[in-house]
Amino acid sequence: IYFGLEPLKPWESRLTGLKINRIATHGKAMVMHIGQNLFIYSHNQLYGRWRCCKSDKYPSSNRQLRMAIDCQDRSALLYSASDIAVLDSAQLEQHPFLSKLGPDVLDSTVTPDDIVARLTSDKFRNRRLGNILTDQSFVAGLGNYLRCEVLFVCGLDPRSRGKDLEEESLQALADAMQGLAKQSYLTGGITNDLERANSLMEQGASFRQARHHVYSRAGSPCYRCGSVINRSQGSGQAIYYCPQCQSVTS
Repeated sequence: IYFGLEPLKPWESRLTGLKINRIATHGKAMVMHIGQNLFIYSHNQLYGRWRCCKSDKYPSSNRQLRMAIDCQDRSALLYSASDIAVLDSAQLEQHPFLSKLGPDVLDSTVTPDDIVARLTSDKFRNRRLGNILTDQSFVAGLGNYLRCEVLFVCGLDPRSRGKDLEEESLQALADAMQGLAKQSYLTGGITNDLERANSLMEQGASFRQARHHVYSRAGSPCYRCGSVINRSQGSGQAIYYCPQCQSVTS
């Protein structure tokens, strides 16, 4: 293992040869479980990028290499990130960032029922959906485009609250949060209906133009009903929605 940050250099010899037992994501943060009681924490922030390659063929890059993990003939390289630490289990549990996060939306151990329980909890049930879906203390891993797309797929007003929803809508929202996040992960960012997105690209649309239902499509017609997609503000970011499909009220 190689660290490009001087304070971490003493860990290189201690970690080399140990086995990575598990890798868990928490939003943009990643935790590698190393050996018995050691963890490598990293956060990509705005500019961090992971690259995987053959160990003898590191890619040419102007970015600063912050960490390199060589495993037999393959390597995982982290560029540009500066928030990296080696922690034990106690330090991990008390980490000032991780301890504030909700469950990761792509964590395989998180169920839709877990998400429904958070939606209806005293902490979140009175808050608007358009605000809590990007609150990382609610669930980690949802950004603005997923917020907009999830609410559209469920036909929900961004200003509605968990306490306003029937059980069926709560379940649909939880399913969409996990389902769309997984689809986006597997397709490189497509949240639109996959058949529609492929058809649009075959007709000449760019990937960016075809990838979403409503996000960044203000002024364009809704694929579902033809109404004009609207744009408003929520939690400091633009919310895109269909006023017809989502029954947005004042």
